[in-house]
Amino acid sequence: MHSSGQTLNGSEIFFECLRREHVEYIFGYPGGSLLKVYETLHDVKDIQHILVRHEQGATHMAEGYARATGKPGVVLVTSGPGATNTVTGIANAYMDSSPMVVFTGQVPSTLIGNDAFQEADIVGITRPITKHNFLVKDVRELAITIRKAFYLATTGRPGPVLVDMPKDILNSSCVFDFPETIEIRGFKPTVKCHINQVEKAAQKIAKAKRPLLYIGGGVISAEASEELRTLAIQHNIPVTMTLQGLGAFPGNHPLSMGMLGMHGTYWANQAVNKCDLLIAVGARFDDRVTGKVDTFAPQAYKIHNDIDPTNVDKNIKVDLPIVGDAKNFLAGLLEVMPPATENRELWLAEINAWREQCPLNYDKEGDALRTEFVIEEVSRQTSGNAVVVTDVGQHQMWTSQFYTFIHPRSIITSGGLGTMGYGLPAAIGAAFGITDRPVVLFCGDGGFMMNVQELVTAVYNKIPIKIFLINNSYLGMVRQWQELFHKEKYSFTDLGDSNPDFVKLAEAFGCKALMADSPDTAREAIKDAFAYNDGPILIDFRVVKKDMVFPMVPAGGSISDMLLARLNPKTMV
Repeated sequence: MHSSGQTLNGSEIFFECLRREHVEYIFGYPGGSLLKVYETLHDVKDIQHILVRHEQGATHMAEGYARATGKPGVVLVTSGPGATNTVTGIANAYMDSSPMVVFTGQVPSTLIGNDAFQEADIVGITRPITKHNFLVKDVRELAITIRKAFYLATTGRPGPVLVDMPKDILNSSCVFDFPETIEIRGFKPTVKCHINQVEKAAQKIAKAKRPLLYIGGGVISAEASEELRTLAIQHNIPVTMTLQGLGAFPGNHPLSMGMLGMHGTYWANQAVNKCDLLIAVGARFDDRVTGKVDTFAPQAYKIHNDIDPTNVDKNIKVDLPIVGDAKNFLAGLLEVMPPATENRELWLAEINAWREQCPLNYDKEGDALRTEFVIEEVSRQTSGNAVVVTDVGQHQMWTSQFYTFIHPRSIITSGGLGTMGYGLPAAIGAAFGITDRPVVLFCGDGGFMMNVQELVTAVYNKIPIKIFLINNSYLGMVRQWQELFHKEKYSFTDLGDSNPDFVKLAEAFGCKALMADSPDTAREAIKDAFAYNDGPILIDFRVVKKDMVFPMVPAGGSISDMLLARLNPKTMV
């Protein structure tokens, strides 16, 4: 490690800064504007560079790593197309509040604006989808810019930050000076909640007859799961979670109601409709949760805690806004909470009646293989102890319903952007960060093909992810909407004639692969997958083709009006 005061070139400064930020992995792809960086990297031994096969894959890997560990993911790509290929992954991290720092090479400063070879204004392109971004104009600014980038990515509401580094800056030299502390004018997130607001919330909770905790991914980002668990259990408050909040509270606890919203549980949505107090923590009242906003939690006094003040009153008008860190808020509540004045057993009994009235279920008869069975069996065989990554679509929603998430940072999925192709690279990134728990990927046949090239990355690095390919030969979620709302016109959602043989495809990449098409063969294949740890393994599950995810709230509808089954049942083949 170089010390401050030495003269270093830009590339050497880059790696010195990463060391001081305790970076373990860089997910990257070399190119012309980064030749000096990769020259320096050749002799770097303490930071591991993971060669991806597409820059979008690098961003999803970095996010998977960040979501699994809580540490910022790091991406390194070249200028022009290298930089523009990161845009989807950056937008995904921005929507899901994942800490990530993306370093892009840029053409020499003298050529910026000249339409030079492999030039793109990546700062302009990514301005709406980053917390902040920088164009480094002087090598003397490089170290402090990198320090600011990591600080911004991880402080307050996490998110992606981009640093654009022109080629001449990386080749220039200066005296290295790393700032240990950082202060950015205009950026001072409120971490500590106002005590008067917390005390007011505590009084409301104590007096509520039908309280409900509505928990988002912010509780997991804030490492506040223990405080949440204590609050809910001590004061007998049921808990419902968003897709990103699953695992913040143990899914096997009687107070857990699972996910709410569009494909949430019937009893969670009924509880939202009937609660008299809604305590939203680290959640942003996303449209997939609220449905029609006018009818969301109509009887409830609403408390909203979020570290991002722009989230408060954005979608739903609340009665008591509390800006600050979720851990600070929940710990503060525990300090000042008086004993409950109301007995909540009647409320919990009402919720359990809804649970019994409309449980999550699926057809278990016959030899047809259903996605729900696969997910339920994986949950059983892992005892809820896996890190579960999903792609986007029906399998994603079934995973939220049928996998029992017990621990925080156990589900890694694309929520806000809904990015098909996210799953495979995100699972690889998660597996670099987590080595003491199995990493499972549930992926549809459509999304799998979008970043299939990253199988090479998994095979080359012997990453022992379990790729559970849910193969129904359809773009299943789009097909479901076509059947329900678009006159059964299945326009370009049938993949049957165009899908490859996924077992042969995986084997061509050097990946072990199996196929299962019945409950019995699926059960054995899952067992075999967990016994194999010499690299990735793919199981091609040939599931029912025309199955649907229920319950379901139609887009724009009220969560009180859930579709519980097919309106016109058809034979599923």
